[in-house]
Amino acid sequence: MYTFTLEMSVRDYECDMQGIVNNSVYQNYLEHVRHEYLKQVGIDFSEYTRQGINLVVVRAELDYKFPLVSGDTFVVGLNLRRESALKFVFYQDIFRLSDHKSVLKAKIIGTALNTKGRPEIPKQLDALLILP
Repeated sequence: MYTFTLEMSVRDYECDMQGIVNNSVYQNYLEHVRHEYLKQVGIDFSEYTRQGINLVVVRAELDYKFPLVSGDTFVVGLNLRRESALKFVFYQDIFRLSDHKSVLKAKIIGTALNTKGRPEIPKQLDALLILP
């Protein structure tokens, strides 16, 4: 069960010479879904930036399970959890829709930096964080 899911499709230009989605593209998929989730829960990523609050990734762990190819449709599932007082984790999975095959598992650890560049989780984001 996921807090948020989003369906997407592979575009031709995302594939490498082997005909599969290039490994770096998966991070774009994951980031897009994180931003869409934040928008859905009322957190405006760009407004935070204008206020001097920067949401940043401090670590990304990606386990590639099976490649996507051009034309594949897939779903990205997301859960958000607290990692520590100053860090949060997006657990994200990608599944190919045609057969629900696991494509990728990711653990994206982030924090928020205040106007002084110091870690500080904004109240609105803090309210979303579930203890592990």
